[in-house]
Amino acid sequence: MGFKALGLHPAVLKGVEAMGFTDPSPIQLRAIPEVLAGKDFIGSAQTGTGKTAAFGLPILSKLEEGKSQPGQPRCLVLEPTRELAAQVETAFRDYGRFCNLKTLVIYGGVGFDKQKRGLKGVTDTVIATPGRLLDHLQDGAVDFSGLEFLVLDEVDRMLDMGFLPDVRRIVEKTRKERQTLLLTATLPPEIERLASWVLHNPVIVEIGARRCPADSVDHAFYPVAADQKFDLLLALLDRTNYDSVLIFVRTKESADRIASRLRHANHSVAVLHSNRTQREREEALNGFKSGRYEVMVATDIASRGLDISGVSHVINFDIPQHPEDYVHRIGRTGRASATGTAFTLVVAEEAGNMQAIERFIGRSIERKKLDGFNYFYTALFDEHTTKALGGGGVRGGRHMSGYSFGTRRNRR
Repeated sequence: MGFKALGLHPAVLKGVEAMGFTDPSPIQLRAIPEVLAGKDFIGSAQTGTGKTAAFGLPILSKLEEGKSQPGQPRCLVLEPTRELAAQVETAFRDYGRFCNLKTLVIYGGVGFDKQKRGLKGVTDTVIATPGRLLDHLQDGAVDFSGLEFLVLDEVDRMLDMGFLPDVRRIVEKTRKERQTLLLTATLPPEIERLASWVLHNPVIVEIGARRCPADSVDHAFYPVAADQKFDLLLALLDRTNYDSVLIFVRTKESADRIASRLRHANHSVAVLHSNRTQREREEALNGFKSGRYEVMVATDIASRGLDISGVSHVINFDIPQHPEDYVHRIGRTGRASATGTAFTLVVAEEAGNMQAIERFIGRSIERKKLDGFNYFYTALFDEHTTKALGGGGVRGGRHMSGYSFGTRRNRR
């Protein structure tokens, strides 16, 4: 079934065709009719499956049929980060390029007054992060009494970042006679409570296994002594044939430190975390996408939702603290049926994190050693330790498999 059979507005279909899209993805095929029918829904699908179009196309179709009032947006999309907000705004503009609709993005780090003037004008869709939008609400700059559509995107990420209280305060400012869409990868109790409060008889649209990495991603644990983590990172980069590498770390300080050390090792590196200015974040993301940077070091700000195509390798320099983040991180590679590779460096103190990830995805993950690397001893090399973790290496991990690496890629 093509997009024409889904009942989208002709102007939106024209935008879809201009984007080069021909056939809807599974999440789009399931979600678009439900949204067009006016139903609330909870949507879940792996990254790279087209969730933004799944809610954006039908909303734009319904907006195109109505009329706007100054200062009364008809659609609100809440996003956890600036990057996601900017990305969704771009998607709405692209899909709706032949529609008579206006979209405004609201987030911190840029001028408040310009945003305020935009909110006072005729704006059909506001795409915003919770904190800055609350500032405008408290300032009286926006009126949501005419809101028709509310989209809460990446809700589990908003929970992780502590935004749910802000989200609740924003929702309370909207009218109850609205259509609400919630997109999330997991449904912990806090989000279930939010969903029961904000949604009315929702249809649940779930595509794929949320708890499992994509089959197109080859991933493994690389045990290492803490003092050798960076040396192993360099060795992996030097002996891997990659196109682009996304390196995840736990903290902003670690991201800056690792990036600096990689630059000294002659790698072209971008850095992405929440302490960077908006200009710096856009420059890093655009530079990585265009190939100006071969490596990007990031916190979990880059693990969900961001449209970064062509990432051949993901390296978890720090193992994620939450098991579901492992799936999201390594999902940045192997997108859209392409193949990808993910390495996770782990030290003995993180044995519990390894075990939690394996329980979460329901399978053991292979332990590997890099051939020729002069390892220090770590307790993770012990057979009984690896067996206790459910290790996937040969004979419980004592003789972990080597890894076949391509030659070091030519630098740009």
